[in-house]
Amino acid sequence: MRFARADRTFYSTPECAREMDLHILEHRLRVTSLRKAGLERYTHGLIKLVFLRDKSRCKFFSLTEMPDDYTLVLDEEGFKELPQTDYLQVAEATWLALNVVSNGHSSTCSQTIGVTKIAKSVIAPLAQHNVSVFMLSTYQTDFILVRESDLPAVIHTLSEEFSIYKEVNGESVPVDSNNVTNGFIKPKTAASPTVHPVLSPKNQFCVMSLDPDTLPTIATILMDVMFYSASLKARSADQDLGYIRFFSFSLIDGYISIVVDTQTQKRFPSNLLLTSASSELWRMVRIGGQPLGFDECGIVAQISEPLANADISAYYISTFNFDHALVPEEDIDSVITMLQKRQNGER
Repeated sequence: MRFARADRTFYSTPECAREMDLHILEHRLRVTSLRKAGLERYTHGLIKLVFLRDKSRCKFFSLTEMPDDYTLVLDEEGFKELPQTDYLQVAEATWLALNVVSNGHSSTCSQTIGVTKIAKSVIAPLAQHNVSVFMLSTYQTDFILVRESDLPAVIHTLSEEFSIYKEVNGESVPVDSNNVTNGFIKPKTAASPTVHPVLSPKNQFCVMSLDPDTLPTIATILMDVMFYSASLKARSADQDLGYIRFFSFSLIDGYISIVVDTQTQKRFPSNLLLTSASSELWRMVRIGGQPLGFDECGIVAQISEPLANADISAYYISTFNFDHALVPEEDIDSVITMLQKRQNGER
């Protein structure tokens, strides 16, 4: 499987999309929310998924911690490791992961990183055709999750701009879009999405990677960060001061991605962490005043399109209840102003 490497430089305009391929990965994914009150029932399975890779057949695992819950996105093998209790809420749909990769052609198009690069070529067209997406940006690449039932609509929408491949037993097989969409009824154009409120906590964030072979070296620190470091009292104090508890760990096809605030980053040995050459700091924009749900289309587009128009890079991490965009620290004020104007209907 091919992923973008650390510079993650792809291109956001439809013209540049022709220089990219769209891959439908093999993973069939479940999106879940684990309430923290039930965490102790799940630590054994989660430790196995993170640290004992030879004991699990899971190839796609992502954990994102918010103040009150964890969002777990994992394939069917990983899902088997989770006890089915009232503490675990599971989204009904099975999801497929899409990945946009370079097909080797050179380009002079404007370069951005993160979800911004695919805002106009992927995110916006899917929103216009009533396809809801769940985003997961990592240090290496960006995954666009769509419902398995929406795959014909995805292929119909994007086949004119992309060469589309489906991963089968590790090999990339071209998708015959005419065959897949034969008899396909074009969905109605989506209604204008609700413009959701945004807020920006004070935390500074880092996006990093780690050699999987060094996981045992930091196992104690990582387990403490994931499971034990945020007491209810500490979380309440952070929120009162304008900070938010947010931590994201992904282990996908052998690649690790970690999103952590700068205070937590200090707990890790700096010589083991991989960061971009510029060592950027990122600020968060959280989207949604109330839980967003999974049915509304265009939530990612309403954030990523303005950022693309302004050539502002962004990582984007959806969770079970809210969405989160990470933008360069120097751009946070202009981003918040731009999105608030959009919320107020201004230009």
